[in-house]
Amino acid sequence: MCDCSPSRLFYFINTPRMSGSSNLVAMKKVVQQLRFEASINRVKVSQAAADLQQFCMQNALQDPLLTGVSSSTNPFRPQKVCSFL
Repeated sequence: MCDCSPSRLFYFINTPRMSGSSNLVAMKKVVQQLRFEASINRVKVSQAAADLQQFCMQNALQDPLLTGVSSSTNPFRPQKVCSFL
């Protein structure tokens, strides 16, 4: 991503050490970046939050943090110690 703020555009246009061709290349990069950012599909935060909440509710039964893990399938359970007297 590039900083395409108005001050940055002003800098590109008015930089004395840049030749005309490098200035043109820099401006083309800025335009390309702005077109890319304009083409990104935006979603409202409220819609994204609702989608996330719905996803969490649909998958809650498969979430081991919510349902727990049975001791028979838990790879981190304490190991049984076998001792002989």
